[in-house]
Amino acid sequence: MAEIFNAAIYQPLYNVLIFLYNVIPGQDFGVAIIATTIFLKLLLMPVSRKQIESQKKLQELQPKIKEIQNRYKDNKEKQTKELMAFYKENKANPLSGCLPLIVQLIFLIAIYRILINISMAGLVVDVSNLYSFVADPGKINHMFIGFIKLTEPSRGLAILAATAQYFQTKMIMKKNKKEDKSKKKRTSSKPDFSSMMSKQMLYLGPVLTLFIGFKFAAGLALYWLVSTLFMIGQQMYIAKDQKQE
Repeated sequence: MAEIFNAAIYQPLYNVLIFLYNVIPGQDFGVAIIATTIFLKLLLMPVSRKQIESQKKLQELQPKIKEIQNRYKDNKEKQTKELMAFYKENKANPLSGCLPLIVQLIFLIAIYRILINISMAGLVVDVSNLYSFVADPGKINHMFIGFIKLTEPSRGLAILAATAQYFQTKMIMKKNKKEDKSKKKRTSSKPDFSSMMSKQMLYLGPVLTLFIGFKFAAGLALYWLVSTLFMIGQQMYIAKDQKQE
């Protein structure tokens, strides 16, 4: 598994990062991280779009899902079977939203490992990880815009990343609330578990981001910040696109 991770994720990402570091004027490692993040997000955009569309579909199916849950609340086995059949019939997958998060986590781990490995090597690139067409840049400039050390925690970047995470979650919640209002009459008076989870994530996500930013290298917080800002922009674009439809 480790070999697959290294060959499929770590090494390609390592090379993209170093390649961009080499070609972008100024050789700013932070700028290279930003460029790499944008490259990754563009690459994964179809997956992210599918996730957003899947979430929207599940939101639309929510009244019927609740109806099934209430109908078979005393028979969990029957409830599960009916829900699975309902999901299959409507071509919906309740776990589809997890994939982009898992992918994001995998790349986060890869970025973390790259930063740690380069830092532990004395800010020198491991040539054995470089492809033949990627030049060895020598010692890496670990400063971002001249004063943020990317190999050390940065409270400023951590706070920015956590704030961006908060607003991104807030955007999703706001969108879901609008959709819920139009279906309120058909829904149960019982508390909506997904809404409760969303409210928890509104604060849990930023707190977790803040913890990671305070604890680990600033390069991680920078990656998370740019990634979140990209997703905010993507959500706005998709929402606008759906309105036009």
